[in-house]
Amino acid sequence: MKTKKLKQDKVNIITLGCSKNMVDSEVLSGQLQANGIDVLHENRKLDHNIVVVNTCGFIDKAKEESINTIMEQIALKQAGKLDKVYVTGCLSQRYRDDLNQEIPEVDAWFGTMELPLMLKQFNADYKSELVGERLLATPKHYAYLKISEGCNRTCTFCAIPLMRGGHVSKTIEEVVAEAKKLVSMGVKEIMLIAQELTYYGLDIYKKRALSELLKHLSDVPGLHWIRLHYAYPSKFPMDILDVMKERENICNYLDMPLQHISNNMLKAMKRQIETQEIYDLVAAIREKVPGICLRSTLIAGFPGETRDDVEQLKQFLQDVRLDRVGIFTYSHEENTGAYELDDNIPAEEKEARAQEIMEVQQEISFEKNQEKLGHTFKVIVDKKEAGRYLARTEYDSVEVDNEVIIHSKKALPIGDFVQVKITKAYDYDLEGELV
Repeated sequence: MKTKKLKQDKVNIITLGCSKNMVDSEVLSGQLQANGIDVLHENRKLDHNIVVVNTCGFIDKAKEESINTIMEQIALKQAGKLDKVYVTGCLSQRYRDDLNQEIPEVDAWFGTMELPLMLKQFNADYKSELVGERLLATPKHYAYLKISEGCNRTCTFCAIPLMRGGHVSKTIEEVVAEAKKLVSMGVKEIMLIAQELTYYGLDIYKKRALSELLKHLSDVPGLHWIRLHYAYPSKFPMDILDVMKERENICNYLDMPLQHISNNMLKAMKRQIETQEIYDLVAAIREKVPGICLRSTLIAGFPGETRDDVEQLKQFLQDVRLDRVGIFTYSHEENTGAYELDDNIPAEEKEARAQEIMEVQQEISFEKNQEKLGHTFKVIVDKKEAGRYLARTEYDSVEVDNEVIIHSKKALPIGDFVQVKITKAYDYDLEGELV
């Protein structure tokens, strides 16, 4: 069937995977728009003629979702509803040659750092003066801000260095300029992201410079909340907590993926930290910033994980009572350090262990939420859905954490801060009324 050619190209970008991919898609959008090309994120109307799929290649489920999405777009192209399908992102970076042979219908494949090359497909020029300019795919009151690219760690389960390369920090000036630009667009909350946040600055300043960056960012007028994601626990720079404590607009929130707690697993994962050090670190962080919200992610079913390792992890959660926890089942990734190990735990057992661990956390989360009953919190209104408003406290990040449900007859502007008194508490969400 002959494809219907629109008068002017209209590009739809589909983003899969993490917030770092989201930022890459937003940067691509900004560049296309600056070149006079019509661009949309996740366009449901199907009135576009070109699609860019920004893929994730982190674990098996993400790879499967990426392949399925590419095949859906190829089907639309074959039905004459699209002219071109381009693929970028981590999956493309890692498996480009194999994918090119298996899915030849894709018009071009691009790696994670090939934006100028991709723009050439649109007869567009990469505009270096646009650094920091993005077309936000998020609601306009919050945005992700990537402070570095890549990772120098050698965690045995992780394929990210294969897809994103070594750690490269942006300068403090670049990050601050981007933050100011985002605030001028209406952004009130910025989530700082990186493959490894605490490594920031070591490559360009020869020292860890996250605390210095935070001071400069917290001085940006109009920036109400700054949130920290993906801090590595080994050699954690405690000076960032001093800045968090003294600056009101830095949320008392820290996302620190621990992955496991047993020495057996930490050593096999090459996490460069031991059990007791993690217990001590959590205690030290809480002592420095009382009331801080600690979020972490864990892995269930890593090769060689024993029942004792699982019990240690459950005991750790009961001992330290983390505020937020997410869990992944181990995915056996080629060319990683753990690929040589025997992936000896069946998928069903991995899922069962993850469920068992999360049941412990669910109870902790419920108890912690019960403690909030009757208390008043400042929240940011994210959206209106099914006649009610959904908001977040400073202790909750977008999509991964708790929401505060507000029933209000009074209209609440999206992106506004309001005071809410908590009236009901569930496992993972809260309900409240306006004060």
